[in-house]
Amino acid sequence: MFDRLVYTLLMLPVRLRERLHCRRLRAMCDVAGDAQIMPQAVIYNPLEAGAVRIGPRTLLMGEISVIAPNGKVEVGEWCYIGPSSKIWAMGKVTVGARVFISHGVHVFDNNSHSLVAAERHKRFQELQTVGRHLQPENVICKPVQIQDDVWIGFNASILKGVTIGRGAIVGACAVVTEDVPPYAIVVGNPARKVGESRP
Repeated sequence: MFDRLVYTLLMLPVRLRERLHCRRLRAMCDVAGDAQIMPQAVIYNPLEAGAVRIGPRTLLMGEISVIAPNGKVEVGEWCYIGPSSKIWAMGKVTVGARVFISHGVHVFDNNSHSLVAAERHKRFQELQTVGRHLQPENVICKPVQIQDDVWIGFNASILKGVTIGRGAIVGACAVVTEDVPPYAIVVGNPARKVGESRP
């Protein structure tokens, strides 16, 4: 009994910090009241709250990052975004309804860095010496769309310009570089169709 009381008292500051963290994350986005943002979730949004939209009954345990000036992420209703998954948008990433994104999945609508070595080095020097980019880096980005009822297996990567059709399944550790047809099952690197799912 005493041990339980001590444990409860020790955990109070942790739970309070978690609650405050989740409240701060909710303030950084346009989130439905019944969506859940868990303590391990991360939202990086230097833009207005509407740049990140999270639909009703969605459970966010991973990371959503929007990159100024144009990043936008929209997540539909009844979605699951698992721990250590990352959705990064310089342009736009759209996630439909009833989408399951397993742990460790990466969804990027961009290359993250310039294809020019000198430019990459210059931007890194700015970060190290000034603490920020003085000029935007020339990075290629193309929108990503994940349609309704998609399941993405753990540690898969969805790269820029890809549309994953309704009801498709992306296998664990797959690297998706091209569009996936509705209800297709894709696996591998690069991902290739191996079967069909059902509505």
